[in-house]
Amino acid sequence: MNLLLHFLKYYKPYKLLFATDMLCALVVCAADLAFPKFLDILGNGLYTRGAAEVLGWLPWIGAGLVLLAAVRFGCMYFITSWGHIMGARMETDMRRDLFAQYQRLSFSYYDENNTGEMMSRLVTDLFDVTELAHHGPEDFTIATLKIIGAFIILFTMRPEMMVILLAITVVMVVYAARQRKRMRSAFMDNRKKIAKINIRIQDSLSGIRVVKSFANEEVEHHKFRGCNEAYLDSKTDSYKIMGAFHAGNSFFQGLLYAAVLTSGGYFVVQGKMTPADIGVTALYVGVFLQPIEMLLRFTEQFQRGYTGFKRFHEILRVVPDIKDSPGAKELVPGAGAISFRNVVFEYESDMPILDNVTFDIPAGRTAALVGASGGGKSTICALLPRFYDVKEGGIFVDGIDVRDVTVKSLRNHIGIVQQDVYMFSGTIRDNIGYGKQEASQAEIEDAAKRADIHDFIVSLPDGYESTVGERGVRLSGGQKQRISIARVFLKDPPLLILDEATSALDNESERRIQKSLFELSHGRTSLIIAHRLSTIKHAGIIMVVEGGRIVERGTHDELLAQGGAYARYDSLQVGAPGG
Repeated sequence: MNLLLHFLKYYKPYKLLFATDMLCALVVCAADLAFPKFLDILGNGLYTRGAAEVLGWLPWIGAGLVLLAAVRFGCMYFITSWGHIMGARMETDMRRDLFAQYQRLSFSYYDENNTGEMMSRLVTDLFDVTELAHHGPEDFTIATLKIIGAFIILFTMRPEMMVILLAITVVMVVYAARQRKRMRSAFMDNRKKIAKINIRIQDSLSGIRVVKSFANEEVEHHKFRGCNEAYLDSKTDSYKIMGAFHAGNSFFQGLLYAAVLTSGGYFVVQGKMTPADIGVTALYVGVFLQPIEMLLRFTEQFQRGYTGFKRFHEILRVVPDIKDSPGAKELVPGAGAISFRNVVFEYESDMPILDNVTFDIPAGRTAALVGASGGGKSTICALLPRFYDVKEGGIFVDGIDVRDVTVKSLRNHIGIVQQDVYMFSGTIRDNIGYGKQEASQAEIEDAAKRADIHDFIVSLPDGYESTVGERGVRLSGGQKQRISIARVFLKDPPLLILDEATSALDNESERRIQKSLFELSHGRTSLIIAHRLSTIKHAGIIMVVEGGRIVERGTHDELLAQGGAYARYDSLQVGAPGG
């Protein structure tokens, strides 16, 4: 019921359009039912009278039938055009809601789900849903009314024959219901298999440079062939079920015509029917069979659309684990002091990633996190902007728990420069301007100058309008990193997170970017994850993170003097390339 109510909600903005569509469907249904009745009236009434009377009525009969055809034409045009437009609008609304939900979901959801499958739900599933949204009510209404109308008319005209036709129809419905159940599971399996194809395509194309560097095209062909053939097998099974479904119903349709001709001949001999009555009955069986075809199509559409909408509904029912708490307020600009208090965090497993982490970063100061990979450094940085929430303890900005302020205002106060820089498809200007959507060209250029990337940009033929390619493939690592720094300069946040922002760069690029990062962090409360210790010697606070705990803290000189873990890391890097 919840699924049905959710589906019906998307009709609400288009209720007038939907009502008109259904009205047109009723008119078409009435017109189709009326024609055989007219034939019955004419064949057994008017046409049995004198020639002069018949000829006098023919122009009026012709005009009436032409008018009926014209009305049916107008209704069919509306159903076919505006009915589909209504379905397309509903599809657009659903895709908007699903995309908005994807934006609301936290990192934990994306940790567990594949992009290819999410795209399948966003595109393929919703196409089938919109086909159901348009054709479903219309086909079901027309088919149901035609079947009921044809049965009632035939029962009033030929009650003897209706008993036979009704018995065949009951068997036909039972058969269709059994096949429908098989089709439902077949179409659900189709969805799962096509989602796996999307996953494989997205994974292979996103990593195409790695594929080619290892000359593993054949490996990717083999992987794709497996899921592609699994989808073929699934489709083959579903088409076999559909074949049995349609062929079986076609057989029952033949039985209906056979029943009309044989029983009709018997009733003619008995004097209960005329040969003209058999013709009218056959026409009504045709009227009856057309909606049977529509119901078959509706059944197939319903299975596809129901499966797609169920998958759509499943996503919308996911409650984001990161959201504003009741009464959350805007985080107002302040000094920018950061405090972690007894923070405990774990992912889905029971093993804690952070265990009782406590530290303070005074406003305007720079703190650095060092340690081996997997120790919890990046997790600490991910908790501050609430990409994840702590399990125990609390994180505070200027004494305010980050869970007591709105997520948007919190993240607007934080600038992040990561090691893996993402460039959006578009121009350099678009990518820098992502940090402040309403920024002027002068502001964007100033941010680029401060990030030491302006001279490179203006040297390009199209300057700031130069395209970066997918994921920034036309730029070097250092150039992408400086553009990401320019984004943060433009955003101008009071809090800064630098997550190993230079670890993937060569020494020359690192030196140039370090200068930009030093200027960026000036006057801001900064939290830095460092790969090379030489880049964080200036930090006022250095914390060594091991096993989810802070095991040492102090300045560079203080930690060296202790001769502990930090001193060990420093000695390992002395004399190493880039150390």
